[in-house]
Amino acid sequence: MSNPTIRVIDLETGGNGPNDVCEIGWQDVTQGADGRWQVNEDRGALLVNPGRPMSPDTIAIHHILDSHVADAPFWKDIAPTVLRPPYRIEALAAHRAAFEQRYCTPRLTGGLPWICTWKCSLRVWPELPRFSNQMLRYLRMPEGLVHEIGLPAHRAMPDAYVTAHHLRDLLNEASLEDLLAWSSEPGLLPRVPSGADRGKTWDRISDDTLRDLAEDRDIDIRFSARTELTRRGEQPQPPIVDTPQGTLL
Repeated sequence: MSNPTIRVIDLETGGNGPNDVCEIGWQDVTQGADGRWQVNEDRGALLVNPGRPMSPDTIAIHHILDSHVADAPFWKDIAPTVLRPPYRIEALAAHRAAFEQRYCTPRLTGGLPWICTWKCSLRVWPELPRFSNQMLRYLRMPEGLVHEIGLPAHRAMPDAYVTAHHLRDLLNEASLEDLLAWSSEPGLLPRVPSGADRGKTWDRISDDTLRDLAEDRDIDIRFSARTELTRRGEQPQPPIVDTPQGTLL
């Protein structure tokens, strides 16, 4: 496959351990000769044996049972076959990619860069009220998304398929370089997510409140407040580097 390709990944897990993956799904997005990106037919999912019983809390989300994965391969054996296909891919992508990056370590991915469609959606569609994978699906109604292929939700292939349509549209509105850059930073929230100023855009927040929020425990709030302070001319603070070990909202 010679066309530039990005592989969208989605994981279902059976717990919080480093090998607790019980399913991996994927969907490729490719760039055509006209420069436009499209969702292709290369998609799939594989069950994974997490090596121990899964928690009822996680089973209640994806409905994958211990008996379903009893004869499946272990994560370390199956992950490289999906994360490093036999053709070149430019990057891996996921919605809230920090979660997938906990399990898809550089050793398994070969050090491929990641795109977080959640972070990129905040930048490209800041007017939207919510940014979860499924809310974006129904707020935006992406062209060409076959409803049935994207079901059931909370299974790896359908979720990757939905995310791939967001990625395609993001790539057709912004450059790959922009998406990679935005994904390497914390999320730039379009509005204050909580507190007395909840729902307000950052340009409506007082300087003093912004300075308080610039020290918030949440990395995305800190980053968003500091970005607005910098826009107002305050001395930029050292960059905040997001990592897969960061907190998840």
